[in-house]
Amino acid sequence: MARFDEVRATFWEDGRHGVRPALTDEAVREAESVLGVALPADLLVLLRARNGGVVSSERDAFPTTRPTSWSESHVPFDELTGIGEHAGMTSLLDSAYLVEEWGLPSPIVLLSGDGHTWIALDYRSCGPYGEPSVTWFDVERDEELALAPDFRSFVEGLTSEGTFDVPAAPGPAQFRA
Repeated sequence: MARFDEVRATFWEDGRHGVRPALTDEAVREAESVLGVALPADLLVLLRARNGGVVSSERDAFPTTRPTSWSESHVPFDELTGIGEHAGMTSLLDSAYLVEEWGLPSPIVLLSGDGHTWIALDYRSCGPYGEPSVTWFDVERDEELALAPDFRSFVEGLTSEGTFDVPAAPGPAQFRA
């Protein structure tokens, strides 16, 4: 498992897709007020380096302890949502709306996902000012899977999807008729 500082140095993919304007202290305060939670310090470190966007191919998957609708061995993490508006892209600030829209539990903050599956900061056990765990949610299967006890552990556990031998399972969109 890589240390946070090592991951931080190789976390973001080159390019500007999904990147929002630089994160300010005021934007963080506003986001935490809107979300009703304290965001993990390590998340803010990554978002201050780049406010959302595509994750490096070295860090685009998280190994799982059991199969999911995505794969027998991992879940994807190819983008990290930033804070603030960006031409039709989802923001961490959209979490409350998306949680209600997709029937997800609360309180959570959505880090990445497509509507059918999400990776989120999960505040249900720790409360709004505690250290949230990271959880995978599959809306169509009404399943969830704890991935990591905190955001730092999640980031340190990220690896390349290319390291997994098994082919990815069909994505959720392919299950629909």
